[in-house]
Amino acid sequence: MLRNLKVLLAARPNGSVAHTDFSIVEEEVARPGAGEILLRNRYLSIDPYMRVRMNEGRSYAANLAIGDVMVGDTVAEVIQSLNPEFKVGDLATGRLGWQRFAISDGSNLRRIDPSLGPVSANLGILGMPGITAWYGTLKIGRPAAGETVVIGAASGAVGSAAGQIAKLHGCRVIGIAGGERKCRHVVDELGFDACIDHRQQDFAGALAKAVGAGIDIYFDTVGGAILDAVLPLCKPNARIPLCGMIADYDSIERYGIKNLYSAIANRVTLQGFIISDHAELWPAAVTDLAGWIASGAITYRETVAQGLDQAPQALIDLLRGGNVGKQIVKID
Repeated sequence: MLRNLKVLLAARPNGSVAHTDFSIVEEEVARPGAGEILLRNRYLSIDPYMRVRMNEGRSYAANLAIGDVMVGDTVAEVIQSLNPEFKVGDLATGRLGWQRFAISDGSNLRRIDPSLGPVSANLGILGMPGITAWYGTLKIGRPAAGETVVIGAASGAVGSAAGQIAKLHGCRVIGIAGGERKCRHVVDELGFDACIDHRQQDFAGALAKAVGAGIDIYFDTVGGAILDAVLPLCKPNARIPLCGMIADYDSIERYGIKNLYSAIANRVTLQGFIISDHAELWPAAVTDLAGWIASGAITYRETVAQGLDQAPQALIDLLRGGNVGKQIVKID
């Protein structure tokens, strides 16, 4: 009998996430019913939104209850099928959670074309992060050649893709990242024009010097003090796609934006978005992204943790900025 390893939410974090907020259990794998498939998860995506789902209170999606399997997208292989739409050996991605095995009726799955690249890329550049970057940059940012684009968390899965997409559209791109190592990666490997270390003493001054005449687009996954430093530097009619506020996720008290008046004075468009609202555009995004990867126009990196039991530490590391590129777990 197959055994399923699961990582459950054991407690709600009080500030930073800790190992005691999780529990790991093992149990027999259930049998699929009529119309269902049994999948073995191969890779697990670790993403900042998971921290929000661990909280109580209202959010854009239902939060986890104590004892629930931790939420997360996976790449999975069909190992048993009672669904004519799927056969044994098919690969798919879906929100199947932090567990070794999962049962699905297929409605929450997206088929994977392994010819487009490594299957793990479907959790990163060819998955939710890459599609988020594609949508936020092109549909909200609307980049034009010669514009100045600033990318928060530029070495992360979303930011690294967003900046490269802006470069493809003829923009001058400046990244923001934490530490010299990440900034070197952003410039040397991703091809950004510059990268500012937000940990340096005069971050705001260094950013102002780098952007020169001002910012046309700021792609924000961070919020907090970095957004505050960006707002006064925005040009009239600047655009800010906003899809995350990782600076606040571990905070007991949220940061209060002080420079919001600049958004009025400069007629800034700040638009929050959730990429799951735009599922109809995912195929077009994947087609573009796969083409850019194949041509060498876009590159990406993965940080890989080994074993499902390492998923809690992978999330802790992600929230502390320990990853470069997409954080995933290779499930044993």
